[in-house]
Amino acid sequence: MTKLKVMTFALPGVLAAGAVGAAVAFSAWWWVPAVPMVFLVALAVRDVSQREHSVLRNYPVLGHFRFALEALRPELQQYFIERNFDGRPFDRDIRSIVYERAKGTDAEEPFGTERDLYRAGAEYLVPSMAPRPVAETPPRVRIGGPDCGRPYDMALLNVSAMSFGSLSAQAVTALNTGALRGGFAHDTGEGGLSEHHLGPGGDLVWEIGTGYFGCRTPEGRFDERQFAEKAAHEQVKCLSLKLSQGAKPGIGGVLPGAKVNAEIAAVRGVPEGVTVVSPPYHTAFSTPRGLVRFLARMRELADGKPVGFKLCVGSRREFLAVCKAMLDEGTTPDFVIVDGAEGGTGAAPLEFADQVGLPLTEGLVTVHNSLVGTGLRDRVRIGVSGKVATGSDLVKRLAQGADYANAARPMMFALGCIQAQRCHTNTCPVGVATQDPRRAAALDVADKAARVQRYQEATVKSALQIMAAMGVDEPRQLHPGLLLHRVDPHTVRSGAELYEWLSPGELLDGAPRTWAEDWTAADPDRFVG
Repeated sequence: MTKLKVMTFALPGVLAAGAVGAAVAFSAWWWVPAVPMVFLVALAVRDVSQREHSVLRNYPVLGHFRFALEALRPELQQYFIERNFDGRPFDRDIRSIVYERAKGTDAEEPFGTERDLYRAGAEYLVPSMAPRPVAETPPRVRIGGPDCGRPYDMALLNVSAMSFGSLSAQAVTALNTGALRGGFAHDTGEGGLSEHHLGPGGDLVWEIGTGYFGCRTPEGRFDERQFAEKAAHEQVKCLSLKLSQGAKPGIGGVLPGAKVNAEIAAVRGVPEGVTVVSPPYHTAFSTPRGLVRFLARMRELADGKPVGFKLCVGSRREFLAVCKAMLDEGTTPDFVIVDGAEGGTGAAPLEFADQVGLPLTEGLVTVHNSLVGTGLRDRVRIGVSGKVATGSDLVKRLAQGADYANAARPMMFALGCIQAQRCHTNTCPVGVATQDPRRAAALDVADKAARVQRYQEATVKSALQIMAAMGVDEPRQLHPGLLLHRVDPHTVRSGAELYEWLSPGELLDGAPRTWAEDWTAADPDRFVG
């Protein structure tokens, strides 16, 4: 029990006992302070024993102040909306939407939109005059090209990459349990494959980063034997090679030594108590051709399971170089995950988070067009991640060329994350992003797993309802023309107009002028921006 918990019980308990004793022995007036003290002790007992709110389990009594402030938030937001203090209305609180869906209390809102529909940058999905019935069964996406022997049917929305070590064992277990119950996939993040991922039995996408955690030699290089052994687990459905992350592309990752306990050290294959640094680059390859060959080798070692890679897109020329390498080698990955620069992380330099990497829309359009233009799009599925939280977010990305999406931050909200921004300090107040066993114990796995399942189910249902309203029966019928963008107060353009969309094989038949320079300069044997 934490010192704060002891103080929460001890201080009111001592005061209550003293006040009650004084009331019995001296004067009935002592009941005035005694009753509130007894009430606080009873409230503290209830807070610690309940399972719904992790923050109350870690901060009995005091945690209620947080809920009181949260209850005031809509009124405070409306106050500022009406006075327009910052020059624009607030956007809808995405975290509140996730919380409601996770708790199963998602409901309609009265009085219409709070968005400014006329500001530059506003987006609108196009409804149809002939809506379709809402699909009863959510569609799935077949992952696996011609070189894949064991394809996997991916859900439209899945758990994005978050490592054990960054997240607590309870958080990882809850995510995987929710994925098992809801029939969607759980990306492990680059921190290795632990019993907390494997134990519940949910489908896994095992992510391999630059540190090769869980399949590394003592020198930190890729170990084929360890990789093959762990890739053989039945729960591992896909293998993902991380090139870069949206929030901090090109600098690797850091896990503070305070979080590297004996279990995490064993899972990752690193020394206990020592800060773990993932290098910014891979040692297994150094060229686009080397990347494509390494992916093919991973699929061979994984006995034909789907293999792909994740990146935050930078240079279009470099991605075209990878496409040229695919053509030359006659093999492709089974999927590519595009991570937008708006994606989150527990720790990243502010300037990287704000200034480096393409936003999700530009990255997705680049990857989709590159694969279409080289005639490879039918072989490679595209996943996206980076602030995909609602059904409308999902539909927008599908319209822009994605096949499915992953969510990280919303899944953390479903676990009870309150954005205390203490992820790097090991003092997460709700037990999500900590390796402190006392704090992590406050997270009730059964309750949070149910919330994760409900959030994913409600969000996909929302996406299907929106597609039906747009006159669409299945995701592949979505296209950029169904997503409108306000360019300025007087101009609206569709996604089909704002971006250039290549036709299948167009780069091979003679690249258009806008792509010709990058296509000519792309070299399958060099990463050159």
